Amino acid sequence: MIKNTFKSVVGLIISFCTFWSSAQTESQIKSHVGHAINDIREFVKIPNDALEHADINRNLTWLTKAFNTRGFNSSILPTEGEGLFFAALPVDDSKPTILFYMHFDGQSVDPSKWNQQNPYEVVLKSSNGNGWKNESFEDLSENINYNWRLFGRSTSDDKGPIIMLLEAIDLLQENGQEIPFNVKVILDSEEEKSSKPLPNAVKKYRDLLKADFLIINDGPVHVSSKPTIVYGCRGITTLSLTTYGPIKPQHSGHYGNYAPNPGFLLAEALATMKNDEGKVEIEGYYDGITINDMAQKVLKNVPDDATIINTNLAIKTPEKVGAFYQEALQYPSLNIRGLGSGWVGKKARTIVPATATAELDLRLVPESDGSRLKGLVKKHIQKLGFYITDTIPSIKERMSHNKIMTITEGSVTDAFRTDLNNNYGQYLVKTIKENLNEDVVQIRIMGGTVPISPFINELKIPAFIVPMVNPDNNQHSPNENLKIGQIAYGIKVFYSILSTPLN
Repeated sequence: MIKNTFKSVVGLIISFCTFWSSAQTESQIKSHVGHAINDIREFVKIPNDALEHADINRNLTWLTKAFNTRGFNSSILPTEGEGLFFAALPVDDSKPTILFYMHFDGQSVDPSKWNQQNPYEVVLKSSNGNGWKNESFEDLSENINYNWRLFGRSTSDDKGPIIMLLEAIDLLQENGQEIPFNVKVILDSEEEKSSKPLPNAVKKYRDLLKADFLIINDGPVHVSSKPTIVYGCRGITTLSLTTYGPIKPQHSGHYGNYAPNPGFLLAEALATMKNDEGKVEIEGYYDGITINDMAQKVLKNVPDDATIINTNLAIKTPEKVGAFYQEALQYPSLNIRGLGSGWVGKKARTIVPATATAELDLRLVPESDGSRLKGLVKKHIQKLGFYITDTIPSIKERMSHNKIMTITEGSVTDAFRTDLNNNYGQYLVKTIKENLNEDVVQIRIMGGTVPISPFINELKIPAFIVPMVNPDNNQHSPNENLKIGQIAYGIKVFYSILSTPLN
């Protein structure tokens, strides 16, 4: 009896301490969310257009101060383009090393498309059911509403997550919590314009960037808003296709039925590339792709709802490249991202156009080499009887060939995919699940592209995307936003990872 009573008392004490600790942590989190909101407002206020050199420099100055204040050693790494920001806490060779990747540059803005005067001045808003209502930041001093949102360029993509990391570091230091890792951070300055200098920069600074694994904090969590870990992302490359009719636009009354129309020539070629179910018909396009039972199980465990996806897209039937959404992402895509010939709308003219152009993007998976796929597309077009050139055809070429197509190629950003059985991945899933008390959505590969392959290829380390922001954040678009609850989520995730030793 005494023994059982003692056990009960001990149990109550442990439960009380756990509750008190949890309540204390939640209170601390909320306090740091308040700090984060102020820092995000200050950080976003510095324009970060990826195309503006001066913007990038001002952001580098801000980042240097913010990281150095927290005990990081930081430096600006020169590249062939803009400088990369690098920071690291003092290194202990006995600890494993995490390298975090994020970016601080942003997409250009058109203020006329935003529902606020200045996209770089953060605005606080709440949902009123039919839209968004402006709120005062002073109202957050008494009660932080996790459902309210911060609107501004790069609040979510990707300045918000940078601030979440800094606040987690503050909280760790506040609690006297030892970090069981060496922490390195690399912040990209040209992510929004393809990170062209990155491959050579990673090679040049290989020793500085050396780590055991890489965590990318970019993009949104799963649409269910559950904690999410992504094991890879698709790559991308592009093609531009131009066909030719008369050397100048001609009156369709005079030359219709006589001068070949480049729009029809282009449409003829494009129509042969996919079948009615949306599958690419180009020979060899899907070669080498297999999905084993374990991968298939992971794909089916993602809590997607086809009805909701189709309703949001307003489509009756999706393409059949995969049996369901996640399976579709395991294959390379072929997309017409732009199509033009002559004039349209109120400016339409009764002419036979001189040219027609299709802009294609090809999303890549690890099994598909971008240069090889572009070669397959070109070979397919050649089989259709087109004479292919990479420049504007000369008069001699025009007079020698019935069907001419100019094809220009874009650069290749490779895909990556980390093995689902990777020990570091299992550690991340277990840590986040136990600390947040929620199941983690595991995504084998996401549809978008993050320029991470240089790190994997050069450093030979596994990489994982741990997104922080809300799925409806409007990144790259007007009215980009960050849900305040996601700031709390991000601080918790960073804190969990940086306070939990590897098994």
